[in-house]
Parts: sequence; C-alpha cells; structure tokens
Amino acid sequence: MSTQQPSPEIVPSTKAQIFLRPPTTSAHLAKTPSFDPPSTDWLSGTWNVTFSTLPMWKSKRNVLIKYTPFSASSSAEPIPRLDDLVSYQGLSSDKVKTVEGIDTSPSPFTGGEWDWRGKGWLKIASSHWEILGWGDLADGNQWVVIYFAKTLFTPAGLDVFSRRKEGLPEEVMEGIKSALGASKDAEVKSLAGEIFEVVRN
Repeated sequence: MSTQQPSPEIVPSTKAQIFLRPPTTSAHLAKTPSFDPPSTDWLSGTWNVTFSTLPMWKSKRNVLIKYTPFSASSSAEPIPRLDDLVSYQGLSSDKVKTVEGIDTSPSPFTGGEWDWRGKGWLKIASSHWEILGWGDLADGNQWVVIYFAKTLFTPAGLDVFSRRKEGLPEEVMEGIKSALGASKDAEVKSLAGEIFEVVRN
C-alpha cells in the first residue's frame, strides 16, 4: 500500500526583487539594462535617511533631506536645479542643525545624476551623487538608493531614503541590501557590507 508523500512546504520569499544599477563611473554600466530615473517632481519633497554607509550619520539622528526644484535663471539655459536642505540632530541633542546646498544636473539632463555645491561658508564644498534605484510601494511609501562619490571631505558612500520615518518594509530593505551585495561594481559591493541603520526617534 503506497503512502502519499506530503507536499513540500512553500516558503515565501523574505526579499523583494530590487534592481539597482551601478554608478556611471563603473565599468559594468554598459552591461546593465537601461535605467529610467525618476522625474524631478517625483524626487522633490522630504526624505528620511534610514540606512547609510557614511560615517557622519553614525553620530546623528532624524536625518532628513528636502529637495525643492526652482526655475533656471534663464529660459535659454533650462538646467534643472534643486534646492537641497539637510537637517539632523545629534544623538543626545534636541537642536536641529541644517546644511544647505544646490543640486545641478549635468548637461545633458539625465535625471539620475546631480552635482551638489554648498551654500554660504560651504560654497567651497562640492560632491556628485547618483540614483542607483527607486520605487513606489503599494502602501504609498517610496524609496531611493543614492550613491555618493568620494570627495576631499567624505568617503564614497550609500544612502537609502524612505518617505516615511518608520522606513521601508523588511522585505524591501532586504531586497535592497541583497541587490547592493550582488552588484558587479566592486566599490558598491564593498560598501554594501558597511551599511547601518540611521537612528530615527
């Protein structure tokens, strides 16, 4: 008499499928499927920095970045620019500090790359950042993964943004970490091992 074998248990995936491109400086970019960056309108507004590899955020909490588009100075040169306002608190301080800058899109406009320059006494500081991936979630939340090129003052790094302070669902964050760790770009893959959660309270 034959005994029916039980059906194998189906274990649901704990990671969302996330696509992240390598930085534009990567030798593997040409082998990457085409990437559609978000529109400036989609990127605009306030984002919570939920995960990062940048050492400066280890001693900070409630890091927010607000992008506000503004018109070009001349209609003959419609270069997209964003007002870039970063705010944060120290781990043991209630004082909110800010850093202001302007993001300018390289020409021709791609939507996925931006050059930052500080305002005021930070005008001497500049950096380059790129969007490696972005998306909309069913619950209305949104996410972005940003790559920052190395500067004189900061190492190359990664940030993960969420519209909501509580961050992204675990399966989405695990999918992002997995995609970073599987990157064919050696720098991004190395940075993936350094990622930490930014304090939000």
